[in-house]
Amino acid sequence: MPEQAQLLPGTLDLLILKAVSLGLLHGYGVLLRIQQISGGALLVEQGALYPALFRLVRQGLLKAQWGASENNRRAKFYELTKAGQKRLREEADDWNRLAVAIASALSAIPEKV
Repeated sequence: MPEQAQLLPGTLDLLILKAVSLGLLHGYGVLLRIQQISGGALLVEQGALYPALFRLVRQGLLKAQWGASENNRRAKFYELTKAGQKRLREEADDWNRLAVAIASALSAIPEKV
């Protein structure tokens, strides 16, 4: 099992949007999907997840509907809206640009500065 990483501020929404973009999920399923797609390196606390889901629905980035979970319990399922798809693309592009810039800065060596 890989060592778990701390989420950086502002990354939870991006991870939720990505997880939901992979298919309709209930709240706990979003948490499990993030853990899965990060290879177990990211663990999202339920206390942070549910307020974020509520906020993303309120912003129109996710759509929620009630249904039955795999264990036949009533659960709210989340789906990406068109606005959510657009936000996911924009934030993923921003994140990738930032990651490249940070990697470049961290690879600097004294002779090249």
